[in-house]
Amino acid sequence: MIAIELMGTASSAVSHALHTLASTPLAEPAPKGIDTEGVVTFFASKIAPILLAVLGVIFIGRASRGEISKVLTSSAIAIVGLAFIAGAATLFFVGDYLINLIFE
Repeated sequence: MIAIELMGTASSAVSHALHTLASTPLAEPAPKGIDTEGVVTFFASKIAPILLAVLGVIFIGRASRGEISKVLTSSAIAIVGLAFIAGAATLFFVGDYLINLIFE
């Protein structure tokens, strides 16, 4: 009689413990990498316009003082820099396309 009551109590305790473990949420999976698209989007939407606005203010200030040649030189350098950035982005996408083409 005591053994039957002991077995009933033990099975009830085990059942309660298993139910508690089953209702506990599992840990979220670890991140697999850096969200580079989010970083690029942040820089393109927040940082780049601010830097371009600062450059514009500098160019306008120089032009108003009569330093047109320096403004033209700085503008040309900025345009060449933007061309290099655009070329790097293009190479990134072309490289991604080539890798997908080769390894698929």
